[in-house]
Amino acid sequence: MRAEDIIARAAEVLRENDMGGWTRASPTLYPHQWSWDSAFIAIGLAHLDTGRAAGELRALLEYQWKNGKIPHIVFNTKAPPESYFPGPEHWASATESPDAPPGPSLTSGLCQPPVHAIAARHILRVAEARDEGIAETRMFLGEAYPKLFAWHRYLATARDPENSGLVTIYHPWESGTDNSPRWTSALERVEVGEIPDYERLDLDHVPDPAERPTGEEYDRFIWLVEVIKQARCDDAVLQRTSPFLAKDVLASAILVKANEALLDVAAVVGAPEENRAKIRAWIEGGREGLDERWDPELGLCLDFDLRAGEPLKASTIAGFAPLIAGTGYPERRETLLGVLESHAFTGNPDLYKPLPPSTSPDDVGFSPRSYWRGPVWPIMNWLLWWSLKGLGERKRAAWLKECALAQLSDGLFGEYYEPFTGEALGSDDQSWTAAVALDWLAQP
Repeated sequence: MRAEDIIARAAEVLRENDMGGWTRASPTLYPHQWSWDSAFIAIGLAHLDTGRAAGELRALLEYQWKNGKIPHIVFNTKAPPESYFPGPEHWASATESPDAPPGPSLTSGLCQPPVHAIAARHILRVAEARDEGIAETRMFLGEAYPKLFAWHRYLATARDPENSGLVTIYHPWESGTDNSPRWTSALERVEVGEIPDYERLDLDHVPDPAERPTGEEYDRFIWLVEVIKQARCDDAVLQRTSPFLAKDVLASAILVKANEALLDVAAVVGAPEENRAKIRAWIEGGREGLDERWDPELGLCLDFDLRAGEPLKASTIAGFAPLIAGTGYPERRETLLGVLESHAFTGNPDLYKPLPPSTSPDDVGFSPRSYWRGPVWPIMNWLLWWSLKGLGERKRAAWLKECALAQLSDGLFGEYYEPFTGEALGSDDQSWTAAVALDWLAQP
């Protein structure tokens, strides 16, 4: 497909998934609004309509919890109950938490990586570049800033009581990389209690079960949901009782960059200096926390299992977190770039395109068709491209973008791709895949 055809097809995907003010993640497998999906979607939508892009974030922020948490799912009440599990009825008891937003139970009790401030700043930059919608976008930022600040404060406090600079998660779903080998050993230590009978609806929408998490993994996922519900999503309780408790380096790195974006938004809206000082401290603390998680043997940054008191060793795309955050160590940056381009990732000659698999083919947990255990994810390609560009690695960024767009020229806009064959896997017409294609093709 030519560039103009990719743009037209990507815009069509976003139009078809538009639910009237917010965008479903995909037509069948994901009929609801996902938190970090919507942030990426807003980045793409900005090139079509900055007002609609702002509306995407505004719709999500309407369901922000009282403690500042942005929930990982806002449920679509018009979606058939059989379309997704676990649905709103499964989370009803969790959203009885005193921190839950008012009204009917329409959200999950989890959260996801905080891309939102990055998206908000991006919308303004697009409006300024196009010289249209600037006043409206600034007005939106004035509305969104206090909510984004509350969101980041929640992550910096309730999700980091140790003041480590790193975000704690209670469930692999909060990482956005559900069944990644990042979490294998921590999950294996979880003893599953009594879980309700359930039917996995995801397998109805994906023809090959090998593309999805295993039944054993799903049992643990559902048990952890039950634990979180029993705690009424109380962070203080979960810090004591959750059998799964991990420091997530990818979410922490994204938070560092989101705080940089929030600092820019704070300047635009004239936020108090006291707030800006806190944001700067969060940035510094985040980078220091990531430095502590460096593994010189793998040349990657590793998550940390708080229950076992040990790093979670796995060669996954999350290990490039310092590139995303912007490491201050030149030698570590060179090491990370070397690993990225080595046989372990994009230098593997068997790859369809030199794009980073979600898990290294050299890792024992690698599986080329299984969700986050090996497939290539367009949104992770975007995140690395954006990070490399910000680090001044423009040639590397341009090459990654060129290869990523070549993969998307199939017009399917897959959720993820088989790394050796380039086959689109998971759900087609994935909104955030279309969104990053639009952003890539809007860049000079």
